[in-house]
Amino acid sequence: MGPETRFVSVTGAFPLFPFRERLYWPMWEWGEARMSPILSYRDLVVWQQSLELAKLCYFKTRSFPRTEAFGLTSQIRRAGASIPGNIAEGNGRESTGYYIQSLRVSQGSLKELESHVLLAQAVELLPGADAEQILSKCERVGKLLRALIRSLQDKAEA
Repeated sequence: MGPETRFVSVTGAFPLFPFRERLYWPMWEWGEARMSPILSYRDLVVWQQSLELAKLCYFKTRSFPRTEAFGLTSQIRRAGASIPGNIAEGNGRESTGYYIQSLRVSQGSLKELESHVLLAQAVELLPGADAEQILSKCERVGKLLRALIRSLQDKAEA
């Protein structure tokens, strides 16, 4: 690959292609590659996956007892919701440095979420299968975040 900017899709990093002054990147749909424009944060796979993670957190904490409404339920939900929120906030800023910082805050929220999920599992609020489902999605989002940060750092250094 040349020195072009790289962004991340679910399947890995791909070069961006300039087309009429918009950036496009390959996406996989039903086994075929197609080009999709990056028009907003909603087009980023990392944001889409982190939103799915946040939704999963809400669904899995529904069964928590009401006594945990202001405890682990709230902590898990807030940590999960802050991941896509910080990605969107950083993308909306003009500065690449601020964007990278927002992505790092998302990484911190991701680790916070993982810790809360492990605690919920340890105190038997969250079944092991549910915890593993959340932690697996956390791992995937974490890899996407790291790859996007590296891509933006490379862009800033170029």
